[in-house]
Amino acid sequence: MLNRMALHKGDKVGVLSTARWIEEQELEEANELLRSWGLIPVYGKSIGAKFNQFAGEDSLRAENLQAFLDDPEIKAIICARGGYGTIRIIDRIDFTGFMANPKFICGYSDITVLHAHINDKLGLPTIHSTMPFSFSRNSMLAKQTLENALFGNALNIQTEPHPLNNFGTAEGILIGGNLSILYSLLGTRFGFSTAHKILFIEDIDEYLYHIDRMMISLKLAGKLDAVKAIIVGGMTDMKDNKVKFGTSAEEIIATHVQPYNIPVCYGFPAGHIDDNRAMVFGRKVQLQITSKGTLLSYQ
Repeated sequence: MLNRMALHKGDKVGVLSTARWIEEQELEEANELLRSWGLIPVYGKSIGAKFNQFAGEDSLRAENLQAFLDDPEIKAIICARGGYGTIRIIDRIDFTGFMANPKFICGYSDITVLHAHINDKLGLPTIHSTMPFSFSRNSMLAKQTLENALFGNALNIQTEPHPLNNFGTAEGILIGGNLSILYSLLGTRFGFSTAHKILFIEDIDEYLYHIDRMMISLKLAGKLDAVKAIIVGGMTDMKDNKVKFGTSAEEIIATHVQPYNIPVCYGFPAGHIDDNRAMVFGRKVQLQITSKGTLLSYQ
């Protein structure tokens, strides 16, 4: 399936926004980068559209995504930015044509809505990666790993040790994304299974007590019961109240996952950070966490 979905030079890729609005001139660097990879970017109707904070009304964004999913000439879809809004249109999308001719959907943050549904309910891989809105501040590796993922090349990621890491080795399908979005999907028909999988989480601009509440919700929903391992990416720009919570986001997570005695790594280079490296979700990986650091490798 991955070979079938891998891109080739000369392929067209759809660029759209399922969430917040973005102007076409903000995509100049992305246009140049994608063309340097030998790809042909095709902008959707949501690019440049505005309705309050969204890239057009829900109907326009849904129609744009549906059109790109169904168009056989569009070989991959790259979401231009996140923000908020994808959950407002997910129930309008018909994935029948996509299932017949699958293609990578790329993005992170709010795009977690699409990752969760496609990985869990449809059993297909997606690419958790940086997006054009962030290209100007991304590291070279963030952009290189997106290129590698799109073209089906190697994606192994090695990181430095973290004092909170829980050592061990695990194998399983990699899933996850933004913690707040995963939390919002609990109890819906677009929810997700973590059983026997490796879960990645990251977040930005959340109060520390929100992180605590979301981790408790994952626990009470049974999402930590049979998970094989957890990868914690960027916990960026966390906020606190005047009465301090008392621990960091990473320490909060460590407290909640410690009883499960599973491999857990922290500080993984993915999420709302400049070095946001691409990962293929919905694909089997091996995670090795030792005193020397963490290695995520694809099977």
